[in-house]
Parts: sequence; structure tokens; C-alpha cells
Amino acid sequence: MTDPILLRRDVDGVAWLTLNRPATRNALSLGLMQALDDALLAIAEDAAIRVVVIGAAGPAFCAGHDLREIRTTPTRAAYEQVFALCSQLMQRIVRLPKPVIARVHGVATAAGCQLVASADLAVAAETARFATPGVDIGLFCSTPMVALSRAVPRKQAMEMLLTGDLVDAARAREIGLINQVVPEAALDEAVGALAARIAAKSPLTLAIGKEAFYRQAEMDLTAAYDYAAQVMTRNMLARDAREGIDAFLEKRKPAWTGT
Repeated sequence: MTDPILLRRDVDGVAWLTLNRPATRNALSLGLMQALDDALLAIAEDAAIRVVVIGAAGPAFCAGHDLREIRTTPTRAAYEQVFALCSQLMQRIVRLPKPVIARVHGVATAAGCQLVASADLAVAAETARFATPGVDIGLFCSTPMVALSRAVPRKQAMEMLLTGDLVDAARAREIGLINQVVPEAALDEAVGALAARIAAKSPLTLAIGKEAFYRQAEMDLTAAYDYAAQVMTRNMLARDAREGIDAFLEKRKPAWTGT
């Protein structure tokens, strides 16, 4: 029997998704992208899940698109299918009403780096490396650029895109591509602790906040404040906000209902 290309394990409100094509360094084939997109679509409607972790099996996180698969059908229609599905997947991550954490080890290159940049948070092993090396093979990382340029400052993004050079974990944290760098042996513990802290919050508040964060980031300052004020007002009217404030004033743990 062939092992599934995507694994899912649910623990205490956290869905751990594992890319499972280790022999290809978890290259994003059409099948793997579709499986991940389908899993996220299902998780969006799963009230039991509050946080998602995306990790990978084998020696690497993700080496980008499956170039061997892509070259088997060198037609415009086939290329459009690949990049349309990739764009849909990355937007699914951003628009998912639950925080997504990338658990990174080994290399995360091209669309693999895009996957990290698209996640809300990222924790990486000290040995992790990141790159957008398409320029080295005559294929500029244009779709990874969208996520990368929104995650790190422009000069640093352009340096990665124009050189294709590998960036180590410490540098990736310095430029804002990832949040934490930990010893590889402590990676699961660090990711689990972060996920648990977030999962303990109101799921409604997390959903409201994540959507608002990305929407206001694309607005000018005045529009962003006007929008954020509306979001705050809507949030204040929610049962969880009332419960959270009462619990704070009464010095007790809040009981979230997600409403």
C-alpha cells in the first residue's frame, strides 16, 4: 500500500498536517497541493480545530514545485493548472479562519519558502535553510515572491529573489520570515507549546483577528483605522468578548463558546 501524501493528526484542538513525500523532499505535486488544500477546506469547518501546524516528513520541509512532474506536460494549460492551484492553496492558508504555523526543518525552497511565508507563524530548526532559487534555473520565483514580499522587507526579499542564495535560520528570523529558531530536537516541543497557547484563546476572536490583520494590511492608514474600529465594535458585541472581560475583572479563567 502507498503511504498517503498528506498525514493529519489532531491533538487538543491542533491539526498537525504533514507533507509526506520524503523521497522528493516533499515537492509540491498537483496531488499534494490538492490534498493540502482539501484538508484546509475541511478544517475551516471543523469546530474542534483551533490551530493548524504544517510540517513535513523526511530530510526537508519542501523543495518547491515538483519540476519532474511539471516537465512531463510542457503545455501552457498544464503550467496554468499548477500555478493556479498553488495560488489557491496559499490564499487558503491566509484566509483560513484559524492560525497556521509552519514547522520547518531542512530546506524550504521556492514554493516551499512560499508556504512558510504564507503561514501566519513559523518555527524553524537551527539547521533550516530558505531560498527562492528559481533564478538559477531560468524561472524567476514570481508566485513565491507574492508571499515573500509580504512577509519580509523589500530589499531583503529582492536579495533572495535575485540571488537565489540560501538563507540560514538565524538570518530568516532576523528579516522576519520566521518567528523562532530552536534546536532541531526541540522543534516539536516549541511548535506544540506555541500552538497550545494560541488554541487556548477564543476561536471567534482568533478568526476575527486573523481576517482583520490581513485585510487592514492592504489598506491606507485612514481606511485601516476605519475598518479596524468596525471590527473592534463587532468583536465587542460577541459573547466571548463579554466573557473575557468579565473573567479578567473577576480574576478567573474564561469559558469560551466561540460566539
